[in-house]
Amino acid sequence: MENKNASNMPSKELSIPKTMLLGFQHLLAMYSGDILVPLLIGAVLHFNTAQMTYLVSMDIFMCGVATLLQLKRTPITGIALPVVLGCAVEYVAPLQHIGNTLGFGYMYGGIIAAGIFILLIGNLFADLRRFFPPVVTGSLITLIGFTLIPVAFQNIGGGDATAKNFGTPTNLLLGFVTALIIILINILSRGFLQQISVLIGIVVGTLIAIAMGEVNFASVGQAHWVQLPQFFYFATPKFEWSSILTMILAAVTCMIESTGVYFALADITKRDLTKDDLKRGYRSEGIAAILGGLFNTFPYSTFSQNVGIVQLSGIKKLRPVYYSAVMLLILGLIPKFGAVATLIPTPVLGGAMLVMFGMVGSQGIKMLSDVPMTTSNLLIMAISIGVGLGVTTQPALFKFLPETVQTILSNGMVVGGITALVLNILFNPKTKKVTA
Repeated sequence: MENKNASNMPSKELSIPKTMLLGFQHLLAMYSGDILVPLLIGAVLHFNTAQMTYLVSMDIFMCGVATLLQLKRTPITGIALPVVLGCAVEYVAPLQHIGNTLGFGYMYGGIIAAGIFILLIGNLFADLRRFFPPVVTGSLITLIGFTLIPVAFQNIGGGDATAKNFGTPTNLLLGFVTALIIILINILSRGFLQQISVLIGIVVGTLIAIAMGEVNFASVGQAHWVQLPQFFYFATPKFEWSSILTMILAAVTCMIESTGVYFALADITKRDLTKDDLKRGYRSEGIAAILGGLFNTFPYSTFSQNVGIVQLSGIKKLRPVYYSAVMLLILGLIPKFGAVATLIPTPVLGGAMLVMFGMVGSQGIKMLSDVPMTTSNLLIMAISIGVGLGVTTQPALFKFLPETVQTILSNGMVVGGITALVLNILFNPKTKKVTA
């Protein structure tokens, strides 16, 4: 399903309305995954309606800020790739634990500390660039896509696997019809329609859900019109070593995942990433995390599903993502508008995710196809991908280990990525050094 026509069309040839639609497509791709984080954390911490409204609105606003930090290249920040940022699920469990046991202040102190850590460690982490040849990055990107496929299927079923209506015929119909629409548009159309296939699939899927009476408009009526960001809305940050260590461990896992996303986007956009590029990317995520702690939201890192959007649309420029970032800022300040996006049924989003995550995985396979198929490289691919998928399907394997260790080992992308990294060093010790 290669989009040849789209890939030859630079975004500067598109009109502003078309570019805005492409940006809106990026926004919808990450919106559900991002608002899920404040909903999960707010529910466990027993936030009231006003607190939850602030948390969701400011999270969306800060997604826009964090995305702009990565898009705009400055002397110290901005990887300048078509990447959208949001709060990673790796942070959910640590934040819930810290907030419940130590209090909100230590939760936000841990976020700020993690941001400072990312900012300081970015240069050293970028120096590991030479340890990420195509056999490692290809395996990692394949894992990023395929370990997220279960998330897509969970959403197709309705989102909550324990709910009574999980997997109902209605949910399955909405999810798979959405995926089918996206596939058919890519088969039957060309040009701009093909580029916004995911957006069309989501819109048509939602309209079908409305016709079936599966959409509740109450959230739009209850949302506020304006919500401004405030420093220390919930609590003044406090610092304590165990909460800081927990957040740093989660941050390291996100940095590894972000590295895979950076290389995937670089491969799609035909750009050679240097150590300086990686440093700017890590610094941007560090600053975004610090801002998240100050405004009492979350740390922010790259969203993998948007790699699939770039691959499907064929638009590899930054302009549509700039529009997406601005839209995130507006939605964050005007919760009433943002609530409209929450009307999209979970199964519809799951159907879109199925296609997008599959495209991310296929991008990794494409990178691996250029790797020499020696016994060593085949073992690196086989073991790292096998371990990553195994951890994803059986996270309870490590339930008796300390919680901080579980934070790392329960993440298939991180475990598989580290496995590929270590095996490559063992099998290919003469890896050439890559200069900036």
